[in-house]
Order: sequence, then C-alpha cells, then structure tokens
Amino acid sequence: MDVTWLDSNSWLLTVGGQRILVDPWLVGDLVFGQQPWLFRGTHPQARSIPPNIDLILLSQGLEDHAHPPTLEALDRSIPVVGSPSAAKVVERLGYSQITALSHGQTFTLNQRVTIKALPGSPVGPTLVENGYLLRDVETGLSLFYEPHGFHREALKQEGPVDVVITPVLDLALPVVGPIIRGQAGALELVDWLRPQVLLPTADAGEVAYSGLLINWLKSIGSPEVLQAAIAAKGLSTRVLTPTVGQVLPLDLISRQPAPEPV
Repeated sequence: MDVTWLDSNSWLLTVGGQRILVDPWLVGDLVFGQQPWLFRGTHPQARSIPPNIDLILLSQGLEDHAHPPTLEALDRSIPVVGSPSAAKVVERLGYSQITALSHGQTFTLNQRVTIKALPGSPVGPTLVENGYLLRDVETGLSLFYEPHGFHREALKQEGPVDVVITPVLDLALPVVGPIIRGQAGALELVDWLRPQVLLPTADAGEVAYSGLLINWLKSIGSPEVLQAAIAAKGLSTRVLTPTVGQVLPLDLISRQPAPEPV
C-alpha cells in the first residue's frame, strides 16, 4: 500500500494494486456556489491528471470533494463510487459507471479491494456524508478516510485499521462552530482503531486560499502536537506528514496470520 497526497483533500491511493483517486481537486479554482469573493482556492500551477486510475472515490457532493472542473477533465468512463450526493454530481457530468453507497453498504473493486461506506461529516441539518473503510482483500491491510474528522462510535467495531487519513487541525467559524474536527477527532480514531500510521488531510500544502471567509476561520493544532498526545497515551501510531505530489510508501506490518505451509 502506498499513498500520494495531491494537496487539500485529494489523494491517490494504491491498495491491492488498484489506483484509487480520492476527492480530486486538480484543475481550476475551488469556489463554493460561484462566490469567489467569499472563498477561493488556487493551485500555484496546474496539476497533471494521474494516469491509469481504476476508481474515483468521492466522500461528499460539495465542491471541495466532488470538484466539477476536475471531474470534467477526467475520463468519464472511469468507475465512480461516492456518497449519494456525490453520485448526483458525476451523473450530471455524464459518467457512465456510478455506484452510490449509503452508510453500511460495500463495493468491491476488481475483486481486490472492498470499500465500505460509513457515516462521516454532517452537511446541513439532515445530510450526513461518507467516510470509507478500504481493505486489501489479499493482505487484509486496511485504510480509513474521512476528511472532516467526524465519525461515530460504531466505527470501533471496524478496528483495528492500519492507516487513518483524517484532519489534525481544528477549523471553526464563529457562530457556526467546528467545520473540521482535527485534534480531538484524530486522537479518538487512534484510540479506537489503533492504526499503524496516521496521515493528515484537509491542510494546505501548496494551494493558496483567499476570500472573506478566510478572515473568519480559526485553525488550531499540528501534527507534532498530535504525535505528542499519542505518545502521552502510550500508543505507537506514527503521524507522517506527506509531501505534495510525492509517493509515500507505508511500512506496514500485516496483522493477518501467515498462511499455513502446504
């Protein structure tokens, strides 16, 4: 298993030999509701589209997870798995192979990887988007991804999990409250799932943000603070900080027993 952070919430995961593009924002600006004066994200330079993608995995239907300009630039014959709201976005864009996963449902990719949808971030009063548990069918190695740090206690039943991708920074708005639950959420996941590795997401690597909303956002925490908190609990999870665009091999130990000799 290896991962490549493509900045913000965008990842390229290699699991079970399958290349899975997660929440891609690679081309164009990131704008919510066509209001760049309120919030705008820009890449310093255009990012190339990774080749040989086996699956696009979308956790939410919002623009920072189902980014329309990027999805328009990708090959629309690539299979897509997403939350029901994300599935509607790619359906409008003309994708031909779409699987909408509700909480508790599972999709199997080419008999190599299982992907289970779990409750993730609340969006508005009624909608709860997706987190995902991916598992390599052959090795049993597993990865949990949720980009806003929201999860439910039932997730404990899925552990242990080898890799967790989650925010480590708290991000909040006045009156609205937390929109990204970093430090407490990440430490909770370490306690529940006992991962070998934790990878931060939702941070800005090379991208730049502007707009009125930026002045209201308050950010707290860091990977170093989280690693210290993990050590204080006597746990061994390693917090790794990836570099944008660079493949990060994960030195994981299989938890499955070795097969019996023939």
